[in-house]
Amino acid sequence: MSNSVTSTQHSALHAWWLAIRPKTLSVSLTPVMVGSCIAYAEAGVIAWLPLLVALLAAMLIQIGTNLHNDVSDFERGADNAERVGPARATASGWLAPVVVRRAAFACFGLAVLLGIYLVWHGGWPILLLGLCSVAAGWAYTGGPRPIAYSALGELYVWLFFGLGAVMGSYYLQTLRLDWAAFVAACMVGLFAAAVIAVNNYRDLDSDRKIGKNTLAVRIGRGASQAEYALLLFTPYLLLPLLVYLSHSGWGGVLPLLSLPLAFSLQQRFRHERPGPVFNRILAQTAQLQLIFGFLLSIGLLL
Repeated sequence: MSNSVTSTQHSALHAWWLAIRPKTLSVSLTPVMVGSCIAYAEAGVIAWLPLLVALLAAMLIQIGTNLHNDVSDFERGADNAERVGPARATASGWLAPVVVRRAAFACFGLAVLLGIYLVWHGGWPILLLGLCSVAAGWAYTGGPRPIAYSALGELYVWLFFGLGAVMGSYYLQTLRLDWAAFVAACMVGLFAAAVIAVNNYRDLDSDRKIGKNTLAVRIGRGASQAEYALLLFTPYLLLPLLVYLSHSGWGGVLPLLSLPLAFSLQQRFRHERPGPVFNRILAQTAQLQLIFGFLLSIGLLL
């Protein structure tokens, strides 16, 4: 009896672990890191509590979005037998839909509670950003016109996991904005959008059948390959502008060390047949964003 209970508990924990999609959680970590490091490079000080609270709130919003996506895709029929992505907790029957939805809203609720402190620290701009982020997290797969079922998925991610998260983190440290933070936000957001582009390219055939009109469904595989390359390499093209604006010197070119991985991913995206192999490409695209962001942060601090 004891072994059975232990096995069940382990399975439940593993199901929740898969449901939050841990391989992509760095998408919410990287922008907070980059925004805070730009602020430190300029001011020479860091406010640790706002940084940590912002990081936790961003991750809670992403986890809540992932959980809501898990149950919503199941209910809309997107996670069916033809799907080639990783197994989903709700569709696989590991977790009940009502439980997953409650967990998603609990994550959103905790993010709002943390946001109270951030609003106290940063004022009305943070209030506006926080409310929009939570609402967008729900709207990504919720409501009558989910963002994920339209061609706006990449734009959504670029806005909230790029512009909003990087510039919001910078603002929490400095209580102002500048062009260097904006350019860095664009760069980080493009990598996040590339993660969504991989997801939509992988699921193109099954999405088309159920009427999930992602950008990949609308423009086809050839144009999606060009889109992925554009999202992947534009951040490197923006590096000189960021170096100029941030006065970071040679340290600002450190992210170029990640360029071989970007070329490798682009070649695999272009030549691999759509299927489960894209699960690994998706995870490694998120890893590329983290590596780029880490190298950028180090370069800014040198």
